[in-house]
Amino acid sequence: MTPARILILSQHFWPETFRINEIAQSLQEAGCSVSILTGQPNYPEGRVFDGYRSTSMGPQAWEGMTIYRVPLRPRGTGGARNLVLNYLSFMASASVIGPWVLRRQPFDVVFVYGTSPILQALAGVVLKHVKRATLVTWVQDLWPESLETTGYIRNPRALAAVGAVVRWLYRRSDLLLAQSHAFVQSVQRMAGDTPVVYHPNPGERAFSALVPDAAPALMLPEGFNIVFAGNLGTVQALDTLIEAADQLRDAPEVRWILVGSGARSAWLAEEILQRGLGERVVLAGRFPPEAMPGILAQASALLVSLVRSPIMSQTIPSKVQAYLAAGRPIIASMDGEGAEVVRASGAGLACPAEDATALADAVRHLRRLAPIERQRMGQAGQTYYARHFEPAALARQLITRFDEARRRVQST
Repeated sequence: MTPARILILSQHFWPETFRINEIAQSLQEAGCSVSILTGQPNYPEGRVFDGYRSTSMGPQAWEGMTIYRVPLRPRGTGGARNLVLNYLSFMASASVIGPWVLRRQPFDVVFVYGTSPILQALAGVVLKHVKRATLVTWVQDLWPESLETTGYIRNPRALAAVGAVVRWLYRRSDLLLAQSHAFVQSVQRMAGDTPVVYHPNPGERAFSALVPDAAPALMLPEGFNIVFAGNLGTVQALDTLIEAADQLRDAPEVRWILVGSGARSAWLAEEILQRGLGERVVLAGRFPPEAMPGILAQASALLVSLVRSPIMSQTIPSKVQAYLAAGRPIIASMDGEGAEVVRASGAGLACPAEDATALADAVRHLRRLAPIERQRMGQAGQTYYARHFEPAALARQLITRFDEARRRVQST
């Protein structure tokens, strides 16, 4: 009972760099017919990409799939108001214009990629009824908890109202997938009778297609290079990284290479300048996913970090999977499930979130290890990745989840 026709609902999609792009490709290669309903690309710079318009709509061919785009308000250069308007505009467009854009297109499954804000799942509920399809929502972030953690909403009544909406959305899905084991209980408390199942984010397909002799897009300098790759945002505890770099002034061979961009890029540049860390902390900029294996392979160690909070301790950042696949030692400066994956895999070291001294000590410890010991860590990570996060295997498992959900719906 393979679902031949899947509609992915995601506010972000190619040419924006999100893991759902590769999941769509893996589902298609596994035999599904995949379409995508999304907005106009504008992440992370906040302006609509060249060749697109915020008010346009319609289909676009990509990698043998069809992307259906609806209008939205770009997120702009920052600020809570701009973000809220960006989120609400997509939710409204996908709910109202989406069914019209997708007219006469039948689907078996509507698959919501539930990054923040989960409120985009409202369009999934609409499309479930319009298309008479099974609705599967993949929870990538816990709401309203994440709103409180990031400080966007602090008013208890407002948080309770958001919680009521999320509860309503969860209970109208036919299946809820949780990206970490720790998410399952939190989601289940709000889900009513809707089944909740753990389904992790897969690793990056680019690691499977790596050409060993290809020239890296970024050559790292000589020395002990610690690479941080991904979003440079508020929850990544980048002040802890800066403080640890300051504490390691006695180890001039240690360099921190930050590959990515985000809301704290400007703050990082200023902090590096003020502390005189220009030779030790490098802002390398963003690179496409296909360039990351060649960059990560050069690292002496790979860093993943998060702020200290109950919700962050339940999260497995998607970069963990990429790091495991890269076969390099990992330093996890965070609490909870993400750190436990690093420990359980044997791929590296974990230290408490937002503890700069512990992070600096972990770097010193890893640097003192014999190269063969660090190589064994990397190999252990790759073995764990193959068992738990390989993209093609997880795509097949996802299709099985879809089939099971459809059977339950048809039997009721």
